[in-house]
Amino acid sequence: MAACAIRRLFLSVSKYKRRSHRVASVLEYNCGSDWTRTRPSCLHCASTSFQQTRFMSSRNRPNGNVLETVGVFEAPKQHGKYESGQLFLHSVFGYRGIVLFPWHARLYDRDVSQSPHYHGSKEVKGKTHTYYQVLIDTRDCPYISQRSQTEAVTFLANHDDSRALYAIPGLDYVSHEDILPYSSTEQIPIQHELFERFLIFNPSKTPPFTSRDTLRAWQEKNHPWLELSDVHRETTENIRVTVIPFYMGMRDVQNIHVYWWRYCIRLENLGNEVVQLRERHWRIFSLSGTLETVRGRGVVGREPVLSKEQPAFQYSSHVSLQAPSGHMWGTFRFERTDGSHFDVRIPPFSLESNKDDKAPPAGYTL
Repeated sequence: MAACAIRRLFLSVSKYKRRSHRVASVLEYNCGSDWTRTRPSCLHCASTSFQQTRFMSSRNRPNGNVLETVGVFEAPKQHGKYESGQLFLHSVFGYRGIVLFPWHARLYDRDVSQSPHYHGSKEVKGKTHTYYQVLIDTRDCPYISQRSQTEAVTFLANHDDSRALYAIPGLDYVSHEDILPYSSTEQIPIQHELFERFLIFNPSKTPPFTSRDTLRAWQEKNHPWLELSDVHRETTENIRVTVIPFYMGMRDVQNIHVYWWRYCIRLENLGNEVVQLRERHWRIFSLSGTLETVRGRGVVGREPVLSKEQPAFQYSSHVSLQAPSGHMWGTFRFERTDGSHFDVRIPPFSLESNKDDKAPPAGYTL
C-alpha cells in the first residue's frame, strides 16, 4: 500500500485553520497518484493514518517550487503529557517547534461556568491543564508574524533602569491540545540558537532528543519568571479571549516599589463571520486603591482581522503597579463587515507578585 503523503501549506497562503480537524482539512493526501482534498472528522479518528504520514513543508510550491520532507506525523496524545524533545506543529499558528518542559496551570474557563448544562456554583473554579514551554523554529517566524507576534519571553533587565526589558525570542507557551506531534530523522530538526544548548540527539530515546544539564539548570534558575500558573478564558459572540499573566519582578524607582507583569492574549474567532478588532478598553485596579482606565485603537499598533481562514491573533504586553497585586479586566470592541460593532469581554485576572521576590535573572547566556 502506498504511503499517504501530507503537504503542509505555510501561513503565507493563508490556509491554516483554528482547530485540529480543521488543520487536517487543509492538508493534501496523496495515496498513489491521485491528489484529493479530504477532511477527517478529527485528528483522533485519523491518528492511525497520521502515524505513517509524511509531513512536508511547502518552502516551495508547484509554481516553480518544490516540497521538502520534514517528518512523520504521530498520533496526538489524548491522555498523559508530551516529553521534553517532542517535535510538533502548532495546530493554530502552524509553526514547527519542540517541547522543552511542561507546566501545570490552573485554567479558569468562564464558558464552562456559564453553560446552561453546568450545574455547579457560578464561581469560576480552576481546572488543571497542561501547557508546554517550547522553542519555535526561526525559519517559520516570517510566516506567523502577520497573525501573531513572534512570541518571546521578556524579563526585567538586571540593572537600575526600571523600564528596561530583555527578551528571549522564539520561546512560547503552548496548550496540550495545540500540539500536533511528529518525528524526524534529522539530528537538528529545529533552528533556534538555544536548541543545541538545551537538547542533544539520542537515537536510543523516544523522542530522540533529551534535555541537557544546561536546560535543567536554566529552568531551575529562571523558574519564578517562566512559571505559568493561571490561564483565563471567556467567549463572547464566538470570539474567545484567552489571557495568561506572568509576574516579572519588582524594581525600586525613587524609593517606590514598582511591580511588573507581562500578559499574553490570544483572540480566536470560533464562528464564520469576518470581524476586525478596533478598540481596547482596560480597567486596571491596584491594591494601593487606584483604578486606571486605558482606551485606545487596536492592540500593539495592530487592528487584526479574524476570519475563517485566519481565525487567531496573539500578542503580549506589559503592565506595572505600585503595589504587589491587582486586577485587570475590560473589553475589546470588534467591527462586523456591515459596520456594526460589539464588545467582547476580557476575562478578569489577578496580578500577583511572588512572595519570595528574588533578583531577576541576569540573562540566558549559558
